[in-house]
Amino acid sequence: MRGLDVVVLETKPEAGARVATTGILVKEATEEIEIPHQLTRRVHGVRLYAPSLRHIDLFSPGRFFLTTHTANLLRWLAEEASRAGARIKYGTRFTGAERFGNQFRVPALDLSTRYVLGADGVHSTVAKCFGLGRNERCLVGVEAEYEMLDAVDPRFLHCFIDRNVAPGYLAWVAPGPQVMQVGLATSDRHRPNLSAFLARTEPMFRFSRARAIERRAGRIPSGGLVCPWSVRGVLLVGDAAGMVSPATGGGIRLAFQFARRAAHAIADHLLHLGPAPESVLAHELPRFGLKRLMRAGLDLAPPNLLLNTAIATPAMRWLATHIYFHSRRAKGLSFAEFEARIAAGNDGLSSAQRGTA
Repeated sequence: MRGLDVVVLETKPEAGARVATTGILVKEATEEIEIPHQLTRRVHGVRLYAPSLRHIDLFSPGRFFLTTHTANLLRWLAEEASRAGARIKYGTRFTGAERFGNQFRVPALDLSTRYVLGADGVHSTVAKCFGLGRNERCLVGVEAEYEMLDAVDPRFLHCFIDRNVAPGYLAWVAPGPQVMQVGLATSDRHRPNLSAFLARTEPMFRFSRARAIERRAGRIPSGGLVCPWSVRGVLLVGDAAGMVSPATGGGIRLAFQFARRAAHAIADHLLHLGPAPESVLAHELPRFGLKRLMRAGLDLAPPNLLLNTAIATPAMRWLATHIYFHSRRAKGLSFAEFEARIAAGNDGLSSAQRGTA
């Protein structure tokens, strides 16, 4: 849109192929990119379960999550990029590039470029080619999609902390726009066992009565920002750069935010002799100091007895609300009252007004 010729090399045959993410967006992600309403489902609450399956309900007015039809969301993003003028080469793998002065040549594609932006995931080939930092620590996740499950309360993201089921992270049941997403992730020292989680929660959710539609797996960087994340003319973003919270595993918002900032900085640099993009971003990138400490604590996998005891304490509620919503809970307001107020407000709008809102 700013006048540069942009080529995207995409290994997959099309944008929505082989999805490897839950695609759950936090509110801040929607402030970076406006996502079409029909591709999402808004979820206001989190139901957090201890190993005993005792739970607490968390929410914070003004905060929410969006579950997505992830494959269609990726297709929409690709369409938006193409509409803006980017040329997407599907089924094309980046295998390396050679530097010639201030340009790079990709011999396999007979392509020359002035800048390389590596957004190629946790095992970045761009990072390997240019000697940049690599992700050394990861969470390992597996997920299955099910037809809608009647036993799942769709008002909540259902999150389970249990060192026997998901050591180092958690398991989840998330109501999507069209399916239920059921998965878990563990530290890379453990092998995720989705079958064990399904068996543990079968009496609650009745997975056996629903049809499994799709299954996927992937790695989530958990070591923080890689070093180095750039050299002259080359910059990493997203999972390739380790731009993922070591504590929560959240990276979509950061990918949106810093990919946009990188694009602005690259355009200013190439078109107007602005400062090097890496120097612009260096002052903005998160360092994850506190979240690295939290990751170290999570890797220790607190004993289930401690988790069962802590789940109902005010301290646990405060901590969990801060982690999920980055804010304190609403005092004196129950989730039922909160939902009722939202429903009352929506009922006061016409259909056209709802669409505008």
